[in-house]
Amino acid sequence: MNQIRGTIGRWQGAGLMATTLLGTGVFILPQITVNKAGVGAVFAWALLTLAIVPVTLVFARLASHFPHAAGPAYFVERAFGRVAGRTIGLIFLLVIPLGSPAAILMTFEFVNALVPMSGWGQVCAELVVIACLLLLNLKGIQVSAKLQFALTLGVVAVVMSLFSAAGIQGAQLSVVTQQELPEFSLVMAAVGIGFWSFLGVEAMTHLANDFKSPARDMVPAMMIGTVLVGLVYMACTLLLLAFPNDANVAMIGAFDQLLGGYGAQVIGILGIASGLATVNVYCASASRLMWSFSQEGILPRYFQQLNRHGVPVRALSTILLVMAIVMVMTYVGGYQLEHLIAWSNGVFVIIYLMSMLAAAKLLPRHNWPLVIVGSIFCLLIGVALGQDMLYAIAVMLIAAPFLWWQKQHIARKQQNAAEPI
Repeated sequence: MNQIRGTIGRWQGAGLMATTLLGTGVFILPQITVNKAGVGAVFAWALLTLAIVPVTLVFARLASHFPHAAGPAYFVERAFGRVAGRTIGLIFLLVIPLGSPAAILMTFEFVNALVPMSGWGQVCAELVVIACLLLLNLKGIQVSAKLQFALTLGVVAVVMSLFSAAGIQGAQLSVVTQQELPEFSLVMAAVGIGFWSFLGVEAMTHLANDFKSPARDMVPAMMIGTVLVGLVYMACTLLLLAFPNDANVAMIGAFDQLLGGYGAQVIGILGIASGLATVNVYCASASRLMWSFSQEGILPRYFQQLNRHGVPVRALSTILLVMAIVMVMTYVGGYQLEHLIAWSNGVFVIIYLMSMLAAAKLLPRHNWPLVIVGSIFCLLIGVALGQDMLYAIAVMLIAAPFLWWQKQHIARKQQNAAEPI
C-alpha cells in the first residue's frame, strides 16, 4: 500500500477540527488570558476569532483544491519552489517536539485535578499516554474522527450549561462590561497567547486525503469547527471574568460555583480527552507529512510503509518516540509551559504567513482580500510574540540552507550519473 484512502466526511471533519482547536486550551487558555489582560481577554478572543476566519478559509480552499499529505509545505512548494516548501514542512516537524510537550503538560493540569501527580510519576504517566496515542492511531484517523466528534458535542454541552446557569445570575455577567479596559499592549499579549488555541487549522490540511470528498467537505468542516471554537473560548472567558475563583484550574472552580460541584470530575475528564485529541491530530498530520517527505526522497524510504488502514506506522512511531524523549528532557530541564507555547506559536506564524502568500499565487484573485487580511493577522501575531519569534527564525535559518544543500547535492549526483564514462 502506498496511498492514503479517504474515510471521513464533513461532520467527522468538523469534529476533528473543533477538538483540535479546543484541545488542551479550552479550559486553560481563557484563564491565562484573563490573568494577562483582565476584561481585555474578551476583546482578544473576539479579535482572534474574527481574524482566524479568513485564515481558515484560505487553508480550506487550498486543501480542497490541492489535497496533499504535506499540507502547507506542498502549497508553498507549488508557489515558491522546492526549497521553500520543504523548509516549511521541516520546521513543522521540528515544532512537534515543542508543541506536543506543551499540549501534554496542559492536559496533565486536568489529570492533577483528579489524581495529584508530580515528579517522575507524572513523567511515567505522560509516557503511557504517548503509548495510548500509538494504539489509537493504528486503526486509522476515521476512528479518532468519530470519537472526537462526540467529544466536541460534550465540550459544547458543558459550556452551554455553564453559560445558562450564569445567565440566571445575569447581574454578575453585567459587571464584566463595567470594568476598565486594559492597555492595548496587554490585549495583544493575550492575543499572542490565545493564538495557541487556533493552531490546528493547518494540521487539518495534512488530512485532506483522509476526506472522502475534500473539494466538497473541507471548507464547511473547517469553518464550522473554527467558528464554534471561537464562541466557546469567548463564553469561557466571560464566565471566568464574572465568577472569579482561586482554583488552580479556574474553569473547575466556575463549574463548582454554578452547578454545585463535581467540576474536577467533569471538567477534568473533558480536559484530558480534549488534550489527547489535540496531540492525536498533530501526531496523525505530522506522520503523514513524514510519509510524504519519504515518498519524495527528502527523508529515508523507511517511512514509506503504510499499514492496512492506511496509517504510516513507522513515521508515527518515530514521532511518538521523539515526543517521549522530549517529555523526559522537558522535565529534567525544567522548562515552563508558557515558553513552550510561545516558541511553538512563533513557528506557526511563519507557516501561516507563507501559506497565505502561497495562496495569493495558487488561488483565484477573488481570494486576495482573504489572503491580505490573513497575512496582516500573521504579522500582528509575530509582533505580539516579540523575542519569542527567535526560535522560529533560528529554525528557519538552519532548515533552509540544509535543504538548499540537499537539492544541490542531489542535482550533482544526477548530473554525474548522466555523464558518459
